Amino acid sequence: MNDMDDLRTLPHNIEAEQSVLGALLIGAAHHIDEVAEILQPRDFYRPAHQIIYGAILNLHGAGEPVDEVTVLAELDRAKESGRMGGGPYLHPLAAAVPTAANVGYYARLVKDCERMRTLVQVGTRIARYGYEGDPSEADAMVARAHEDLIDRSAEGDGETTTLASTFVAMLDRLESPTSEPLVPVPYQDVNALLGGGLRPGQLVVIAARPAVGKTTMALDVARSAAIRHDMPVYLASKEMSNDELTQRIAAAEGRISFHALKTGELTPDGWDRLAKVMPRISEFGENLVLDDRAGGSIDQLRAGLRRMAQRGRPARLLVLDYIQLMEGTTRSESRQQEVAGLSRALKLLAKEFRIPVIALSQLNRQSEQRTDKRPVLSDLRDSGAIEQDSDIVILLHREDTYNKESPRAGEADVMVVKHRGGPTATITVAFQGHYSRFVDMARDPHIPRASGAADLRLAASDQ
Repeated sequence: MNDMDDLRTLPHNIEAEQSVLGALLIGAAHHIDEVAEILQPRDFYRPAHQIIYGAILNLHGAGEPVDEVTVLAELDRAKESGRMGGGPYLHPLAAAVPTAANVGYYARLVKDCERMRTLVQVGTRIARYGYEGDPSEADAMVARAHEDLIDRSAEGDGETTTLASTFVAMLDRLESPTSEPLVPVPYQDVNALLGGGLRPGQLVVIAARPAVGKTTMALDVARSAAIRHDMPVYLASKEMSNDELTQRIAAAEGRISFHALKTGELTPDGWDRLAKVMPRISEFGENLVLDDRAGGSIDQLRAGLRRMAQRGRPARLLVLDYIQLMEGTTRSESRQQEVAGLSRALKLLAKEFRIPVIALSQLNRQSEQRTDKRPVLSDLRDSGAIEQDSDIVILLHREDTYNKESPRAGEADVMVVKHRGGPTATITVAFQGHYSRFVDMARDPHIPRASGAADLRLAASDQ
């Protein structure tokens, strides 16, 4: 690094810092809460100012008056008076500020400089990654640098507000329920359970044992969003080729035998169905970006999402198949730690691009060792962090996977076992494996819709 960079003075505004402290020292106690919402002691550049401001907050928190005398006494009590210059430093602070009316403005100037200093510090840390990092870990270094930037940009997100204002905002959302850009799920009862679809920033995990249908379900959601709802979708598969993904999508969309598409042995009816679905796929197929690169990293996913945005069609949904085949963001002592880093990075990706992220995950073998083969949340493989980071967890179960003679052959249980801020349920759908898709169960048209939905086993969830 250039030595001159190290000699540069970090951004600061000593006059603004002195004005804040001076205003608080001349008896403007009613302004302390206003300033405390903006500044913490560490936000001041000069250490003496950090100490003085900390003493002011301590006095105010204890209900004591704040002025030159009480602050100096507090500093003496904490044995900090000598470090900040004592009374001779306090007196000019108070004398230099004629009024406390502008203290909020001064505080924001101080905060702006603190943000600039943090930006410099993060940039220096990122530069150090480049100069001192191992070239073989370049992807990990880039990922860590991006996380540093995301963490910094997320600092201070949110604000204090009143119940009255947020209540009005809630009423607006209720009156215009379509204002939030939801991604619908193609199963009616599941979609209703999730409040109309998947929301921006959500990490949704679909997990199952091998060959149960988690990829099929993920493709159903991606296909529905891209073709039925004209939404751009990024689909990254670390297990299947783009050709196989295309065959599965065509089979599901056209109700064509998946096996026939794989072997090329289409019947005349199959060719007719393919001809009918071609215009729809040709029209909306540009919405679905397929990425079958093996391994892969979070950086590759991020780059793909950015390319879509640069082309004027930012993704509304990211689908990853599946977590355990991804490369970790950093080298870790255990695979569990790597997967924990991946799940956190996927959640950050969902927040960064303001889209739902569907990540598929394997389940461990514990469910197969139980008499009842139904999976539970603790069966998630490799890391409990997946459960912690996710907003929604869906477990898939098909009895005919274990018992071909099961009376429930062709049925699948969609078990929404975690739903942050919403209900959980087990909903049964039909599995049409020959078409590589799940669909809603057929319903008796003479049964009212409300009665048909009453079999949902809803349970309140505080997760």
